[in-house]
Amino acid sequence: MSILVKPHGGGELKPLLLEGDELAAEQALARDLPKVDVSSREAGDIIMMGIGGFTPLEGFMTRTDWEGVCDGMKMANGLFWPIPITLSTDEVTARGISEGDNIALVDSESGEILASMQVTEKYSIDKAHECMMVYKTTDEEHPGVKMVMEQGDVNLAGPIKVLSQGGFPEQYGDQFMTPAQTRAEFEKRGWNTIACFQTRNPMHRSHEYLAKVAIETLDGVLIHSLLGKLKPGDIPADVRSNAIGTLIDKYFSDNTVIQAGYPLDMRYAGPREALLHALFRQNYGCSHQIVGRDHAGVGDYYGPFDAHHIFDEIPADSLETQPLKIDWTFWCNKCDGMASMKTCPHEGPDRILLSGTKLRKALSEGEEVSDKFSRPEVLDILRVYYGSLKDEDKVEIKMSGHSAK
Repeated sequence: MSILVKPHGGGELKPLLLEGDELAAEQALARDLPKVDVSSREAGDIIMMGIGGFTPLEGFMTRTDWEGVCDGMKMANGLFWPIPITLSTDEVTARGISEGDNIALVDSESGEILASMQVTEKYSIDKAHECMMVYKTTDEEHPGVKMVMEQGDVNLAGPIKVLSQGGFPEQYGDQFMTPAQTRAEFEKRGWNTIACFQTRNPMHRSHEYLAKVAIETLDGVLIHSLLGKLKPGDIPADVRSNAIGTLIDKYFSDNTVIQAGYPLDMRYAGPREALLHALFRQNYGCSHQIVGRDHAGVGDYYGPFDAHHIFDEIPADSLETQPLKIDWTFWCNKCDGMASMKTCPHEGPDRILLSGTKLRKALSEGEEVSDKFSRPEVLDILRVYYGSLKDEDKVEIKMSGHSAK
């Protein structure tokens, strides 16, 4: 019997990816079905359902589910869920689809059929309401709001059969791990308590400190990198993976860290996304989710510790995976090491506040970066990456929100 936290919903993992003869038969059927293009975000959601990362979802949410998740973080059946998982299309396409029809869901970028779906409901939503409830703003400068406001006007609900992992295993190899694989690896290592460290950036000294704080009291840490789409100016997954792997090899003890990746796009939903991260990390077998400053935030749309507070606002039985809340961390010159607001008595001038945005901005502009900000081996990898960029590929990185402080 597993000693790890149970998958969300209290049961077993529920991967929707077909295999073998069943997969071949459904792929043949799907080629002749009406096609509906899916966005990058929706493709990531399909793949997460396929590998069991969104257990126990069986497909895209109904209007009642959407409303319940937006307004109370609960689906119609009472299951805790913090962000709607929906599929949309335009009105012209929707008119050609009837409830009860089977359709093929096609990656709009690659043209690959990712899944088949039985449509059980067509409905429209108040996009602005979703944005206010999930993102706390309707400002279309917010990348998550922009995604919602630009999606189709008709949502399609229904169960899906997943036919592909979207090329992630081929592109990322062993780094792309399913929940079944991470659980098997944890059990092989004899780990019971595991903290997940969420990242969309290479790890600087503050990130390293957060992971090591968790290792002091738990069996290990899963450094879980986002492999889906980021915003312009963020560092690609292969560069990030190389930098993190180098950091693990040189600065972490053996058998304390696993690096892996997952296929979602960032939504930048701040507190709500912190809950979603904890939910699917429960499916991956993690007992804890590290939640630092401005988790999954962007700009200044959320307070620096709103993602801490939201875990205190949900019912205690919502999730098995618990937050490991850590205060603002920094390098202190007087302490001569990493510290946090809880451990360091010194004033602001002695503190070097660290952020991924600051690091990217400095490196992209060719500035010198102290090894108190990031390990020299990591900086070497990132300098090579930024040095390889052509002028037309460079993106101006602006400091805003908490990263600018």
